Amino acid sequence: MAAGRTALVELDFGTAAIPAPLMAVALPPQTLALKLQVGARTLVQIDRRLVRIPYSLEDALVVVRASLPRLPDDADGYLLTSLPDAHPAEAGEPGFDDHRLLTAVRQRYVRYHVDLTAGEAKWLAGMSANARSGITRKTRKVAAANGGTLDIRAYRTPGELAVFHRLARAISATTYQERLLDAGLPDDLADLLPFAATDRLRAWLMFVRDVPIAYLCCTGDGGSLRYAFVGHDPAQTDLSPGVVLLAEALRQLFAERRFVRFDFTEGEGQHKRQFATGGIACIDVLLLRPTIANRVTVSALNVFERGLTIAKRAVTHPAIKRFTRTITR
Repeated sequence: MAAGRTALVELDFGTAAIPAPLMAVALPPQTLALKLQVGARTLVQIDRRLVRIPYSLEDALVVVRASLPRLPDDADGYLLTSLPDAHPAEAGEPGFDDHRLLTAVRQRYVRYHVDLTAGEAKWLAGMSANARSGITRKTRKVAAANGGTLDIRAYRTPGELAVFHRLARAISATTYQERLLDAGLPDDLADLLPFAATDRLRAWLMFVRDVPIAYLCCTGDGGSLRYAFVGHDPAQTDLSPGVVLLAEALRQLFAERRFVRFDFTEGEGQHKRQFATGGIACIDVLLLRPTIANRVTVSALNVFERGLTIAKRAVTHPAIKRFTRTITR
């Protein structure tokens, strides 16, 4: 186990069958921002010191008894991400409240993945005709902008990673992932070097006229390759470089046969649904000590999420849509 990480110990949640992270380990406690967001806009931010337990795709695909680390005295609670949504997950249900932990489900989503053992032909056959033609059309458009051919370069070794990182960081600095979501390519090359040194890194850059316009950097986790860092030059959005780059990267991974799955990780998106061959319903769960401050936090989070859900349902109601069309004519 890596130095500085918390050892896992058994902690039963009553009789509930809660999946345990088989490969993941608990990260040291850190201050994380719990955000009340509408789209990319943050309305309120509440900081809590949490032990984060990120579940890998392998963890999410297997359901076993629960294991959690002992909660350090200076931590407010746990944040479990990509927990399979196949067990009690709401506040007050058996399993979570047995240990008097306050519960809030932060988000629900499908964790999509691509079965890389199936082969490229089967992967393409599983897409709709419109999706396949869309990829072909966008690929031709990028090739035309580059004089008739695609220029996508692959990187995997430590030496190649250094070249990739310098060029990709320049792109990342311009992206919304970095500016709004704090999810750009890491500034420090050392964060990625261990993956390259152990053949667990695959990265690609797309060039147009020898100018890099898009990057994709993936890191290995067991038999899966994670869709870790991605971005493109906003000035090149009309070329749909991200879709073309992802399609070419997957073709290379099918041919290489080094990894079993391509893991799209947390969150959803049209491109993930389009490219995936499967998915598993997951949730991110917040478990906090029952202090007054944490009770207020959980109440605020739950009320906000319920309000957001009601608002989303309201704006899609047929009567509301008809009213909106009437007043905007």
